[in-house]
Amino acid sequence: MLAKDLRLAVGRLARRIRQLYTNASGDDISFTELAVLSRLEREGPHTSAQLANLEKVTAQAIGTVLGGLHRRGMVSRGPDPVDGRRVITVITDAGRGALDSREQVITEQLAAAVDSLTEEERSRLAAALPILVALAERL
Repeated sequence: MLAKDLRLAVGRLARRIRQLYTNASGDDISFTELAVLSRLEREGPHTSAQLANLEKVTAQAIGTVLGGLHRRGMVSRGPDPVDGRRVITVITDAGRGALDSREQVITEQLAAAVDSLTEEERSRLAAALPILVALAERL
């Protein structure tokens, strides 16, 4: 039952965080678009195939996401300097701005929720984080 309980708890938390992202501002940035912007900011340029693989979505889905971000000036695309046949995507200043403002609001809300936990609950949560990261990498 541990796997089922974990799925339910993490699923509920993930849905709530997605809702917070959606409600954080009036723009129309989807959760997947934010995930792509966040990855590009953290890891640097990627091809669409790499992004699709990392985000575990289809090539068609990532193409739609990247097209929308590109039209809004949040990413730029260009030839790979190492292999000119490949196209790489890079986050722009506009993309960073949209990501930063959204993440700041969400982080503040999540921090307030974490602060409402007892000291023991916060310690247990901190101890569980590496395990959750390892689980995510194994799925």
